[in-house]
Amino acid sequence: MKKILPTLLLIIGLTSVAKAQWTSPGNGTTYTLPDLVAASDGVVTNDGTVFTIHQDLTISANDVLVVDDQVTRIYTAAILITINGSMVCTNGGTNRVGLFGLDETEHFSMRFENATACNLKKMYFSDGAGIKVIESDIIFDDVKFLYFTRDYCNAVIDIFNCDPLIKNCYFQDNQGAAISSPANGQSSPQILSNTFDANVNGINSPQINLGPGGTDTIRIVDNEIFDRWAQYHTGGISVADLMGVGSTKVLLKDNEIRDGRYGYNQQGATISSVIVGNQFIDNNHEDNPMNGGSGISIYGTTTNNKAILRNNVITGNLWGITAINLHDIDMGTEEDWGNNTIHDNGNGGSIYDLYNNSTCYISAVGNNWGTINEREVEDHIFHQFDDPSLGQVNFIPFIGYDDIEESSLEPQVFNPDEVTFYTISGQRVNAKALKPGFYIAIMKQGEQTIAKKIIIQ
Repeated sequence: MKKILPTLLLIIGLTSVAKAQWTSPGNGTTYTLPDLVAASDGVVTNDGTVFTIHQDLTISANDVLVVDDQVTRIYTAAILITINGSMVCTNGGTNRVGLFGLDETEHFSMRFENATACNLKKMYFSDGAGIKVIESDIIFDDVKFLYFTRDYCNAVIDIFNCDPLIKNCYFQDNQGAAISSPANGQSSPQILSNTFDANVNGINSPQINLGPGGTDTIRIVDNEIFDRWAQYHTGGISVADLMGVGSTKVLLKDNEIRDGRYGYNQQGATISSVIVGNQFIDNNHEDNPMNGGSGISIYGTTTNNKAILRNNVITGNLWGITAINLHDIDMGTEEDWGNNTIHDNGNGGSIYDLYNNSTCYISAVGNNWGTINEREVEDHIFHQFDDPSLGQVNFIPFIGYDDIEESSLEPQVFNPDEVTFYTISGQRVNAKALKPGFYIAIMKQGEQTIAKKIIIQ
């Protein structure tokens, strides 16, 4: 009997736990929180003021959980809420619907897997362990996410093989990234008009950390991303395709990314981005400049890592723009000027507004470098002129650089040995390499930049 009794007690205990979990029948039923109190055998309770979820809860495929604005507070133990059907909170009231851990040690998790038509509006999630969104159709609209741990996943919202819409949301003081997707999936989240404030505590990770995109474009538009007081030294945004998965498309538009470890990182094989109208300001909280600190960093493993930059402001970073290994970067052409403002980025007492650490050519026509002094612009760009093994950056003409009217210039004979270089038709060339003939050249005379029609004999 001494051996039989403990065995019976163990069986009874396991049976009790199994009954404590509740799964909806999957027969097309729509449940509210009061409905779950009646149907869930004590898994969901209501003491008259708040609802509490005590054990794991699953809404099966075909079933729907509706949380209306009559419910303001839901508390949970350290449980998992799984949505295989649908969850809807179309809150039109003045108060948010809050989902909270019972205390700072009770962190709930959520899992949306093959879920359909989920719409979570005007909610408040606090003290969670993570939300996984797997091949699901879901909208997060005007939702606050605070104080999440990394116990269930590395981000507040971890996405796999789907394209959720995340708009008008607020992420603050979460231990991991706010939004992430893995290297072995393909997801194109739509991240619109959100605020990301001081997420990622104690790890070198960006607040938005994405792997390869799916068929749709990844859109990161009109967000504010910062690390208040620079307490966590977190990065801004990273999009990476390290395994050569598919073809990732990115629209990065009208965001403000400031006061972090770095601004935007684009790394890997096949990524095409349009980076327009953003502000990358004071991302200089990397202790070692060799490890980061760029306003924008493009690190390609192939020349299919492409980026078009227009109308951005990039200032106060350890590096303005870094271009590494292989890439195809368009910062402005003669036909379509870049109109980027790039100045006062540097470290170690030197200005590095653009560092082309590759053999690839960069067209950077029509940008504002914070000066109209050509030599100063040249001094703030590191490229072939500084190291012959690197690719050239063509930055002429730039904003503030006067157009040359050939008819207004008097011919002048120059000896190539008298000057170090000419800039001719926007290209910096070695004077000694010029063939005899007529050229329009930009040269330095003292502190002045002048234009001349020159004759090389």
